[in-house]
Amino acid sequence: MLKRVHFQSSILPYLLVAPQIVITLVFFIWPASQAVYQSFLIEDAFGLSTEFVWFENFEYLFGDELYLDSFLRTLFFSAAVAFMSMSFALILAGFADRVVRGATTYRTLLIWPYAVAPVLAGALWVFMFNPTLGIFPYFLGFLGYDWNHYLNGNQAMLLVIMAAAWKQVAYNFLFYLAAMQAIPRSIIEAGAIDGARPLRRFWTLIFPLVSPTTFFLLVINAVYAFFDTFGIIHAVTQGGPANSTTILVYKVFNDGFVGLDLGGSAAQSVILMFLVIVMTFIQFRYIENKVEY
Repeated sequence: MLKRVHFQSSILPYLLVAPQIVITLVFFIWPASQAVYQSFLIEDAFGLSTEFVWFENFEYLFGDELYLDSFLRTLFFSAAVAFMSMSFALILAGFADRVVRGATTYRTLLIWPYAVAPVLAGALWVFMFNPTLGIFPYFLGFLGYDWNHYLNGNQAMLLVIMAAAWKQVAYNFLFYLAAMQAIPRSIIEAGAIDGARPLRRFWTLIFPLVSPTTFFLLVINAVYAFFDTFGIIHAVTQGGPANSTTILVYKVFNDGFVGLDLGGSAAQSVILMFLVIVMTFIQFRYIENKVEY
């Protein structure tokens, strides 16, 4: 005879989730609703007068060539950062999974960069690639290549991509390593018995089995590139030269806190939030179908 277990209703579950609900309401729902409301307003720099203009801020943005350029630049930047950080992390995790001696030290050294604040990570790369004092421009000079990211927009974009990807490699490395160590060794040994070399075993056995982790990291890295790279760009290039590294999140800051266009900045933040939501939905709707759990 099947016995059913009934739990008496209690307030305890609601008390346990209450702190998270409060944090979400205070630090996400309320600021997001304020941004949506402010995106319909035009305010003066001192906040003394306000005019409700409906969608005028959005119409101006989509007619602004500089904003559309930053839109495309953000897509390129996020794709480059996600690809570079995830590919390097996958390679490093593959090597770390095979290390026998000194494995703990090796993994600890690879994890350390994630503890570095974005601004400090940007400052490190600024010093290394400073055209006058940096060690890398010094060696590039011997190869006949003139490095100056203060004047060359392509070099500036490459520098912020490398800095942002380097900052995120450690995070991706942790998940990839955990996923690889969860793979049964019998599968890898069976591939070795069948004559598959290490590289072939990696691409035909290990990489498909970590596809759920790859999908998860793809979403996380896209969100990271859209939002969390502000500190790196501000420390390295401040959006220059000539707005060549001004992505959407930096343009929100620049227009709102420097240009004091509060309504336009709020409209940009709403568009950025909507863009990330749509991109995440597309990833879960189409890319997840190719993931085997």
